[in-house]
Amino acid sequence: MTVSKGYAAQDKTTPLAPFSFERRDPLPTDIAIDILYCGVCHSDLHMARNEWGNSLYPMVPGHEIVGKVTFVGSAVTKFKVGQIAAIGVIIDSCRKCPSCNAGEEQYCEDGMVLTYAQPDRVEGRLTQGGYSSNYVVDERFAHTVPENLNLAGVAPLLCAGITTYSPLRHWKVEPGKKVGIVGLGGLGHMALKFAHSFGAHVVQFTTSEAKRADALRLGADEVVLSKDDAQMKKHENSFDFILDAVSAPHDINAYTALLKRDAAMALVGLPDVPPVINIGNLVFKRAALSGSLIGGMPQTQEMLDYCGEHNITSDVEIVPMQKINEAFERMLKQDVKYRFVIDMATL
Repeated sequence: MTVSKGYAAQDKTTPLAPFSFERRDPLPTDIAIDILYCGVCHSDLHMARNEWGNSLYPMVPGHEIVGKVTFVGSAVTKFKVGQIAAIGVIIDSCRKCPSCNAGEEQYCEDGMVLTYAQPDRVEGRLTQGGYSSNYVVDERFAHTVPENLNLAGVAPLLCAGITTYSPLRHWKVEPGKKVGIVGLGGLGHMALKFAHSFGAHVVQFTTSEAKRADALRLGADEVVLSKDDAQMKKHENSFDFILDAVSAPHDINAYTALLKRDAAMALVGLPDVPPVINIGNLVFKRAALSGSLIGGMPQTQEMLDYCGEHNITSDVEIVPMQKINEAFERMLKQDVKYRFVIDMATL
C-alpha cells in the first residue's frame, strides 16, 4: 500500500482537517504521482458538505490534479518517471460500453468512478482526491501536460477547462459565430478564454458591472449587464450559441430568448433548484437547450494540448493547504479570481 496524507472531511458538518490513509498498490497499467497542485472546485465544497445528498466519508476532495510521476507500471506506455501528469474528475469507467468505446467515458453507461468519494472498481476502496500528497491511477485516466504551461494554472483545466472546452467544441464555436458566456467565475472565465481563442465574437453576460473591465481583458468583445432589460433586448434573436456556466438558480429564459433560429444553449452549472423553462423560446425557433459534462479522456488531452499551443491557463490564486477552509468560505462569497489552487508543498 502507498501511504498518503491529506485534508479530509469526516462528515458534512466538520471542517477539513489533516488525515492519513493508504492508497492501493499500483497495477501494471497504473502510474503513481506526487501531487504538486490541486485546484479547488465549487463541487468540492458541495461534496464535503453533502449538499447533493450522496457524499461518503471520510472524504479527501480534489479533482483538478497536477503532479510528478514517481512510478510507472510494467505495461504503462504513456508516461515515464519524472514526467508531469494531470488527473481530472474521473479515474475509471467500465471501458466497454458505447460511450467508453467512443472516448466519452464521462457518460459511461455502467457508471464512471469519481476521483474521490466513490468505491473504486479494483478493490471497492473509497477513492480519495487531490487534497493529498499522492495519487495512483490507470494511465488511461491521466494526461500529459505541455511543458510550457504554468502548472498551478493547469490544475483547473482538468475540470473548469474541459467542462467549458467540450461544449464549445461540440457546438462548433468558430470564427463567424456569435457566442454568449453566462457567468464570469471559475468556469465562465475559461469559457470566455476558449471562445475568444476559437475566433468567435464573444459576449460576456454578468450581473456585476464591476466585472466589465476583467471580461474585456479576458477576451470579451462585448459585455452585457444581464439585469439591464434594455441591454438584453438589443441582443434578441442574435446568438448562434450560449454557454451558461452559472450554478446558482437563475432565469435561463432570459438567455434562450436571445438565440437565433436553430441555435443552441448549453448548461454546465448544476443549480440546486430546477429551472422553469419557457418552451416557446425553443419551439418557435427550433432552438436547442442541452447540458454537458466535463469531457472524455481523448478530448481532455486534446484540450491540454490546445492550451499548450495557445498558452492558455486558468487565472488562479495559490493558497496553502492549511487555508482550505478559509478558501471554501471565500469561494461562497465569490471572493476569488478565478480559481483557488492548493500548493501541495505546503502539506
